[in-house]
Amino acid sequence: MRAAGAAFEQRACHELERAGLKLLARNYTTRYGELDLVMRDGDTLVFVEVRHRVSASHGDALASITATKQTRLIQTAQLWLSAHPQHAHRSCRFDVVSYDGPAEHARMNWLQGAFEAN
Repeated sequence: MRAAGAAFEQRACHELERAGLKLLARNYTTRYGELDLVMRDGDTLVFVEVRHRVSASHGDALASITATKQTRLIQTAQLWLSAHPQHAHRSCRFDVVSYDGPAEHARMNWLQGAFEAN
């Protein structure tokens, strides 16, 4: 399962880099959770959560980003910013890149600004 997740993270990173974003960090882990990708889009920091679901029987990949998951991502992003004060002045955005369907045919959906830190 971890290898599949890493493959989708790499796939998402490649697509976002093709769209002009720059990778700053990958798999930043804290006690609250993990940031899959930290990227820069111009002067904006983008914290990217990558999700994959083979089947939509429990909702699509995007639906798996619950309020609890959002809170953990926000807390982890705050810790990343504390550890990287040179980026503290930048505006921030939380994006979700989701893949639905079997790995070889999974459709990518990139939702910019999927949720906000309150």
